[in-house]
Amino acid sequence: MKYALITGASGGIGSSTALTLAKEGWNVYLHYHSNEVAIKELVHEIDGLGVEAIPIRANLANSREVGRLVENIFQLDAIVYCSGNSTWGLFQDHSEDEMDQMINLHVKSPLLLVQRLLPKLIDKKGTIVMVSSIWGQIGGACEVVYSTVKGAQLAFVKSLSKELALSGVRVNAIAPGVVETSMMSSFTDEDKRGIREEIPMGRFARASEIADSIQFLLSTRASYITGQTISVNGGWHT
Repeated sequence: MKYALITGASGGIGSSTALTLAKEGWNVYLHYHSNEVAIKELVHEIDGLGVEAIPIRANLANSREVGRLVENIFQLDAIVYCSGNSTWGLFQDHSEDEMDQMINLHVKSPLLLVQRLLPKLIDKKGTIVMVSSIWGQIGGACEVVYSTVKGAQLAFVKSLSKELALSGVRVNAIAPGVVETSMMSSFTDEDKRGIREEIPMGRFARASEIADSIQFLLSTRASYITGQTISVNGGWHT
């Protein structure tokens, strides 16, 4: 039986990924921070698929809580790091506390998490997928901090993949464009229309489309793919 850790499993991409993998026979550790209601519903749905769903609570914006997550992981074949949030506004208006939280959540915590779980992944010749962002590739005005930490994730993937290749552990990233999840709830309908007009396919991604890309990278069909960033953005950035 295979086990995958999915961080941020209460979010749109995380929950969709958990369901996609569960339908493929994966057992899943479901990390979350505060949305216990969504996790309980997800556990109930996955239980009906005949695989194991194990919820684990930790605040990864505080890197000291990585240990709480690690101590609940036993067998492990894959890590899918979906945890994240975005910030919006002029760079000079961001506080140091906001920067620290973003750096912890998107950079320090995933580095510590992977570092501490590497022995288990190496033992299983496992796989890591980081869910980054189009802004980590091209940068975005008024999302400078978010773009910076997402870009750091891509550098992490490139570097770690080379270090682990001979150990049989593959490391890749997904870089979504705009995905129709709760992270878009702060945008007005007019804002959303303007963004859609910039995307060649004329729509936002569905969370299930990101999950399918993640599932592919975890599968044997991607056995010779490592150190890569797969752009899933409707042609917005090529």
